[in-house]
Amino acid sequence: MAPPSGCRLESVRRRRPLRALASLLLLLLAAAAALAQDTPRGPLDLKPGQFLWHPEIAPSGPVVLVVSLDEQRAYVYRNGIAIGVSTISSGKPGKDTPTGVFTILQKNKDHRSNIYNNAPMPYMQRLTWDGIALHGGALPGYPASHGCVRLPHPFAQKLFAITRNGDTVVVSDARAAPTTLVYPAVLAPVTASGLPLATPEAGGPGYSWDDTAAPPGQVGIVVSLRDRRIHVLRAGVPIGEAPLELLPGDLPTAGTTLFVMGEGTRANASVLDPGRPGHRWTAYPILQDARPAADGTAAQPAGTLPLDLLERPSLPVRLPADFGRRLYDVLVPGTTLLVTDLPAIRPLDAEQPSQPVLESDAEGPNS
Repeated sequence: MAPPSGCRLESVRRRRPLRALASLLLLLLAAAAALAQDTPRGPLDLKPGQFLWHPEIAPSGPVVLVVSLDEQRAYVYRNGIAIGVSTISSGKPGKDTPTGVFTILQKNKDHRSNIYNNAPMPYMQRLTWDGIALHGGALPGYPASHGCVRLPHPFAQKLFAITRNGDTVVVSDARAAPTTLVYPAVLAPVTASGLPLATPEAGGPGYSWDDTAAPPGQVGIVVSLRDRRIHVLRAGVPIGEAPLELLPGDLPTAGTTLFVMGEGTRANASVLDPGRPGHRWTAYPILQDARPAADGTAAQPAGTLPLDLLERPSLPVRLPADFGRRLYDVLVPGTTLLVTDLPAIRPLDAEQPSQPVLESDAEGPNS
C-alpha cells in the first residue's frame, strides 16, 4: 500500500485536533446538561438532601420554621419572609412526628441521643423534652426517623446559626388538614410568637395599615404577582397590605427577584409619593425557571425585573395613593422587596390539632 501523500497527512493532522475539540465540547455539554438536571429550580424540585438558602432576602428579624410533613419539607422564615427551604425526613409510621406549634427549648451542636444508642444528633434543636428535635441526619427520601425531623447536615448547621431558644416551630400535615400550609408560601403562616398571621387594621379605602402592630425595626416588603397583593412586614408582623393592579408592561410571569434599597435618591420623583425623590434599588434574581420554551428556544431569564421597579415613571403596577405614601415613610437603606409569582400565604387550618407552645424553662429528661 502506498504511503499517504503529504497533502493527506496534513489533512489527517488537521482533523485530529478538530475531533479532539469536538469530543471536548460534547463532554462539556453533557456535564452542563447533568448539572442543569441536578440544580433545583424551586422547592418541589429538591431531591433528598438538597435545600435552598437565601438569607439575603431578610437579613435580620425573628425566625419561624414551618415543617410540612406531607411534603417532607422545612420552610425557614425570617422577619416573616421565606429565606430557605429544605428536604427533611420525619418520623416513620408508629413513630410519627407530632403536629402543632412548638418553641425551641434547647440547642446543642454536638448532641448524642440518650435513648437511641448514643446516636449522633448534630446541630440538635429540641422541640419537646420527650425526644422530639430538629437535627442533621440521613435523608432517604421518606419518613424514617423515630419522631425527630432530620435535616441535611449543611442546612442544619445554617439553621442552627440563626435560631435561638424560644423561636417558633410549626409542624403541619396537610393530609390531616387539607387547607394547612402547602407549597409554596412566601410569608410565614404565624408570627414569631406563634400566633396566626392577622391582617392589619384598615388604613384607608382599599388597603390596610397599622404600623403600631409591630415593634420598631426594618420592614420587609413582598409583592405576590399570583395574589396581586403587596404585604409590608416589620419584625415578622404584617403592618400593611394592599391590592396590586397589574397594568400592561414588562413584569415577568415567573420567578422571584429580590430588590435591596441603596443609599441616596434619584433625580426622578418617586412613584410611591410623587412629591418626593425616588430611591435606588439593586436587583438579585433568586428563583428562576431556566427550562427551554415549548418551541425549543432558550428561555428568557425569569424573575429579572427593572432595577428601578418602584421608581420608574411607567410602573406597570398601581397601588392606592395613601398606601404608597405610608410605604415611602418606612423605607430605609437596606429595605428588602421580594417580587414573586408564588402565593404570599396559605393559612393554617384552625381545626388542626395543635400542641400547646412549650416554655423553654420547663426542664426535662435529655434525649
